[in-house]
Amino acid sequence: METIVSKVWPEWRGALEKRSGGWNNTTYIVNGSGRKGVLRIYDTHRDRGKIEFEHAVLLELSKLSLPFGTPLPVRTVDGATLVQLEERGGKYACLFRYMEGDSPAEQDSGYYESFGAAAGQLSTVLAGIDPVLQPVYRPYYELRQAYPLCTEETVRELCYNPPEALGELKAELNRLYQAYVNIADSLKELETLPHQLVHGDLNASNLLVDTEDHSRVAALLDFEFCTYDLRAMDAAVILSGLLGLPEEQRIVREFCLGFSRSVTLTDEELTAIPVLMLLRKVDVFLHFASRYLEGTDGAEVLQEQTRMLAADLIQLSAGTAGILDILREEQERAGSTE
Repeated sequence: METIVSKVWPEWRGALEKRSGGWNNTTYIVNGSGRKGVLRIYDTHRDRGKIEFEHAVLLELSKLSLPFGTPLPVRTVDGATLVQLEERGGKYACLFRYMEGDSPAEQDSGYYESFGAAAGQLSTVLAGIDPVLQPVYRPYYELRQAYPLCTEETVRELCYNPPEALGELKAELNRLYQAYVNIADSLKELETLPHQLVHGDLNASNLLVDTEDHSRVAALLDFEFCTYDLRAMDAAVILSGLLGLPEEQRIVREFCLGFSRSVTLTDEELTAIPVLMLLRKVDVFLHFASRYLEGTDGAEVLQEQTRMLAADLIQLSAGTAGILDILREEQERAGSTE
């Protein structure tokens, strides 16, 4: 990989340090020539169009004066923002400028108002961006088209007659299948809600907080799944990940407070938030089920995700109404102060 960097991004050549974590990509920190970069190798697809759309959005964002950072692709010697690695089975790689900041620690919980503000500001600017290119990723509500391996028959068979490696998770798989069936009846109604560009995967693992002040979000990361979708989807994705956290109500309120300063959702969007939160969980399950079925992951990855997502569904059932109440209150509060 050091040879590839030296050849494709010669001004950035240096020592590479592999970073841990991440389900979809391999990441290296590039140190050398007086600068730092982040080298990403896309492991789970060979679709150039997906990456080019992501980069087109990021290049548009780089033209704006935002109070937080976003990744900026570095062009190759040929002027492109990505390179195909034939020696790695045709995988694509790209280099981003390094951004200062820390990944929030598990015990950090003081940054959620700033996270909400950043998410709201990002939503506002994404609504005005035209990357010219057509997105490849489908909106969340197009579940069936997005995961062709996960036909209804395949999902039913996987959940009701799981392979031996998943045999101890029948109850969890049944719960996920019921959520899949329940959400399917609501998908068509979602198409009428406001659409725009969305990030698609905002969560604590895809942001950096200020090194000196962990209450301030310094950057939003990983725009790989950016696409045209429901405007309310980014808020729903984030809120679906806050259930069960310590001091959940405080964290949810602080996020909603920050978010509502920039984005006012319609009554129809607010009503749809519980469905969208459930949709997020079902989508993640189908994502990892597809990876298992195509052989990208072993059974142990789907085991881990099944346990976590089934537990999340229980928390969703118990806590979604409370989250919606808080979001409505903060939206109304923001509206009354305008």
